[in-house]
Amino acid sequence: MAPEPRRHARHPLAGRRIVVTRAREQASELARALEALGAEVLPVPTIRIVPLADLTALRTALTDAAAYDWIVFTSQNTVHVVCDRLPEWGLAARDLARMAVAAIGPATAQALERYGVTPDVVPPKYVAEAVVAAVVARGAVQGKRFLVPRAREARDALPEGLRARGAVVDVIPVYETVRAAGDGSALAAQILGGTIDVVTLTSSSTVRGFVDLVGRAAATSSRFAAAVIGPVTAASARELGLPVAIEAEDYTVGGLVAALVRYYGEGKGGKGEG
Repeated sequence: MAPEPRRHARHPLAGRRIVVTRAREQASELARALEALGAEVLPVPTIRIVPLADLTALRTALTDAAAYDWIVFTSQNTVHVVCDRLPEWGLAARDLARMAVAAIGPATAQALERYGVTPDVVPPKYVAEAVVAAVVARGAVQGKRFLVPRAREARDALPEGLRARGAVVDVIPVYETVRAAGDGSALAAQILGGTIDVVTLTSSSTVRGFVDLVGRAAATSSRFAAAVIGPVTAASARELGLPVAIEAEDYTVGGLVAALVRYYGEGKGGKGEG
């Protein structure tokens, strides 16, 4: 095993080799934050974000925005897909303000704000169940109409939670996540060789993409620590046998970075032997 790296208070992740599995267009914020703390970052995108070719249903729904009381954004990806297409449909971001707007967390809220849309609701916990609770806290949803653009494959907790309270929910897939092209054999070899400290995982799709990329033997090895952004990602990782050692308390990139700093600050992080 390699000797324990020396760290400085300003660089608590010095000497740590950390894999970032986010889609290429989303990875920079996490990578910069880790590098600023001294880590060596290995960007290995395991997924790609692909807008669906046919967005007719979304266009129809937004053109008749008055038919909806709420629009709910559950990711930055959805924000970009929706807002980038508004001009070609003769719409503007301000047209979304005809509805109440909910965002699943601060990153999604910030993405909306960059388009000039201020969300009405951002829940304190950044999971679908918390969105439902936050929306309900603003008033009865019985009979209210909700538009939920989202990934093709996504948890149904949000629409089911709203429908259980009497809401009418239209779910419209607008993008899909697909495995990024690439050969994961080199990364798998590094993992099994004990030269990777952490693999960061920020969604269930990155978990599945990582396992597909490096293979189950490397993905379930105890030679690295899996760092996950929240409970949904953690559940997906554990289901596939990944060694989850680090879980963000605040389900954001900043929360994930803080969890890594805590983990190594508590003297953890020694690699296993198998």
